[in-house]
Amino acid sequence: SGTSFDSIPAGIAGLSQIPTAGLAQIVAFVGFLELAVMKDITGGEFIGDFRNDAIDFGWDVFSPEEQERKRTIELNQGRAAQMGILALMVHEQLNNDPYIINSLVGYPLEFNAGF
Repeated sequence: SGTSFDSIPAGIAGLSQIPTAGLAQIVAFVGFLELAVMKDITGGEFIGDFRNDAIDFGWDVFSPEEQERKRTIELNQGRAAQMGILALMVHEQLNNDPYIINSLVGYPLEFNAGF
């Protein structure tokens, strides 16, 4: 439909501006990943083990204690990333300023300028 990336605002406001066909493509791609790619085919050693005997970056050389430590680190990093994204979304909805840290340190950034 001739929609350019520049014409869609950032953040949650951009969702209402994405054409229906674009949203359908996103949903279809995520569905494909869920149904065809991210499958636990071999049963794995633990919940969430999606290596499926295809990728091994030396995981098997770690001791069980080291494997547990690395899984814990990965889970905690994922949780921290989710909390960070949630904080950006909350600040965007509160005052349309998801980059609150920039304002706190004296370098405000105008979010969605021109929209």
